[in-house]
Amino acid sequence: MAGLATAALAASGGGISVEASDPATVLWSAHPADKWENAFPVGNGRLGAMVFGKTDAEQIQINEETYWSGGPYSTAVKGGYKHLPEIQKLVFDGNTKMAHILFGRHLMGYPVEQMKYQPLANLILQFPSGAEAADSAGVSDYRHELDLDTAVVTTSYIRNGVRYGREVFSSPVDQVIVVRLTTDTQGKISFTAQLRGERNTAHSNYATDYFRMDGAPPSGLVVRGKSADYMGVEGKLRYEARLQAFPEGGMMSLEWDELKVADADAVTLVIAAATNFVNYRDVGGDAAGRVEAALKAVTGKSFEAIKTAHVAEHRRLFRRASMTFPATPYSLRPTDERLKNFDGTNDPALAALVFQFGRYLLISSSRPGTQPANLQGIWNKDMNPAWDSKYTTNINTEMNYWPAEVGNLSECAEPLFAMIRELTGQGSQVAREHYGAGGWVFHQNTDLWRVAAPMDGPSWGTFTMGGAWLATHLWEHYLFTGDKEFLKANYPVMKGSAEFFLDFLVPHPKYGWLVTNPSTSPENFPAVPGASKFFDEITTFVTGTSICAGSTIDMAILRELFEAVARAADVLGVDGEFKAKVLAARARLAPMRIGRKGNLQEWLEDWDESEKSHRHISGLWGLFPGREISPRRTPKFAEGSKVVLEQRGLVGNGWASAWKAACWARLGNGAKALENFAYAVRNYTTESLFSICSNRLQVDGAFGMSAAIAEMILQSHEGEIALLPALPESWPDGEVKGLCVRGGFEVSLRWKGGRVEEATIFSKNGTACRVRAAGPMKVTASGKPIKTSNPETNVIEFMTSPGNVYLMIPSTR
Repeated sequence: MAGLATAALAASGGGISVEASDPATVLWSAHPADKWENAFPVGNGRLGAMVFGKTDAEQIQINEETYWSGGPYSTAVKGGYKHLPEIQKLVFDGNTKMAHILFGRHLMGYPVEQMKYQPLANLILQFPSGAEAADSAGVSDYRHELDLDTAVVTTSYIRNGVRYGREVFSSPVDQVIVVRLTTDTQGKISFTAQLRGERNTAHSNYATDYFRMDGAPPSGLVVRGKSADYMGVEGKLRYEARLQAFPEGGMMSLEWDELKVADADAVTLVIAAATNFVNYRDVGGDAAGRVEAALKAVTGKSFEAIKTAHVAEHRRLFRRASMTFPATPYSLRPTDERLKNFDGTNDPALAALVFQFGRYLLISSSRPGTQPANLQGIWNKDMNPAWDSKYTTNINTEMNYWPAEVGNLSECAEPLFAMIRELTGQGSQVAREHYGAGGWVFHQNTDLWRVAAPMDGPSWGTFTMGGAWLATHLWEHYLFTGDKEFLKANYPVMKGSAEFFLDFLVPHPKYGWLVTNPSTSPENFPAVPGASKFFDEITTFVTGTSICAGSTIDMAILRELFEAVARAADVLGVDGEFKAKVLAARARLAPMRIGRKGNLQEWLEDWDESEKSHRHISGLWGLFPGREISPRRTPKFAEGSKVVLEQRGLVGNGWASAWKAACWARLGNGAKALENFAYAVRNYTTESLFSICSNRLQVDGAFGMSAAIAEMILQSHEGEIALLPALPESWPDGEVKGLCVRGGFEVSLRWKGGRVEEATIFSKNGTACRVRAAGPMKVTASGKPIKTSNPETNVIEFMTSPGNVYLMIPSTR
């Protein structure tokens, strides 16, 4: 047993204050989280925690982003390309069943599954009776909240006349999770803490050891472990987590796997955790050394100093953008009640909260130097999580980063860009061995180890567009920022993706167009008219595979990728011959087609889907996130997109609702976009605002809805800034600040009665600015009129200078 521990953190004083909250930036509840999905998240990009806010035995579930099963490995299989011509012929001949079988035998990666993201530990704080009682009886004035503006979770309540408070945050500055316990009465804090490791087949334990700092007496608990072996891949990660307590007053002791504090005035708990992960090829790091360095760095700092630095760094990003709608009585209710009562019109401020929650999650789960946000961001409680909590790239990973550029969080996408570059390693091997092609290719899933081959099964693995889709994010970043150095550094990645498809594309024997083969429209199985093997008649049957040739999403992504590569070559003044080759191939790609029902076809042939309300709307990629479909430029395909959206309806999941809302916004239909938002709020949203997919928490829908809300207010994908392009009637008044648009502009906008009152445009790069708004506008800079032109009705153009701010107001003012 250890004796008294000296408090190395200075007292902060003051405790917790309970104040009215901003309905656009604060989530709060009148009760603790009843399950993990409803707990409030904190994160610094690397360390994440889910905070329950319990009054009897608090649980804070902890993740470290590099703790996965397995270790460095490859899924590339040699010689698969030898079977590709036969598979392609089978697909063109309509024998997709046999093509499915051969693809599964020869082109699937091995192992056919990938590694899993793992939970690290749980901090359990058991409060005895006399301090915070062993149940919730007698608790009053309870409030559990997440302040998006400070990235701090606060729990406050009164018991036996004493107010107790807790604050939890994950500091991006000091790289630790901090838990602060206070009361308004001295000597009232007592608890027993355990740091409980998670069970896996390789290792599990509680914190059964103490640690010492510089030879001092034991001052905290430590848990150590290793990653699990999986699918024949040896678990090579080692992790360590330490809990250190800094009590102010009272007594602290260590007993086996428990840290006990009695009769303290206040206590600060600090958790540091790390693994030996260096990069996807190197696990030679020092987990213990990293943890010890983090704890040494905070020892001697006051709690207020740690918190102040944390809040300042968070606000550096978070306060770049804001969104404001008028509050209603519903806006002041607890968040879970706001969700249940939302009818789409009675709480406009809820849209601002959802928008900001998406930005908060991105800041918390993806910062420069960290891993990208996975299916669950950085939060996961299960050793066998849904879909392994990996990076799914037939929509989910890409959706995670939809709000990055428009939400003024461009650098939060850097982990994604780093992963794209890393994927070219195994991606080049897979291109060569599986397809006999140059360049690089990546399919529908990867993990911490950046494997790139097809996985899960042929119906999923034949999606060869994961890398191409991701490569379009590189071009989007350039369009938003104008950063030529970034473009120069990443152009080889874009070019490598295009090189693969120049080799992989084949002429369709019936139409002559260039198509991908094999292909798929993600996870959607077509109902193909034809001769059934089981009935001697012509019927419609489900083929049992999603394999096809030249799906609509493939062609849409390739048109954007090829155009981006050609334009990037122009910007950089390189590869004129390659540019011509890419544009020639682009002109031969299979075009979009309208089906017999007036719908934009999802496949090259006019097939129906086997599931009416399928969650994926892959055929609409050219509408959103792509830029190919437009009500003004391509009205026929815009109408065909509407038919698809109407047919799919509202049912789906959280990320499907977000995608549909964004598509409706691109079509200029704010009512339909809002309808999907409202449906997601009521059906696919946890009390903590995470999205739900198949009753499981995911982050993609939260990110996607944040982007969709921005898309309703501001668009820039057509070479102009469109103000209020899809504003719902229930948002007649509002204001946004700091949204970013393509062309290198930052826009703030205020409107009343559904019409723009004022817009300010900050020019970062000094390019020409084209704005579309309802009604004539006048432009000034520093109070002086700016020369403008009107190339068409409701469109205004003017030149800008870098660093200048331009004010736009209606000409009638």
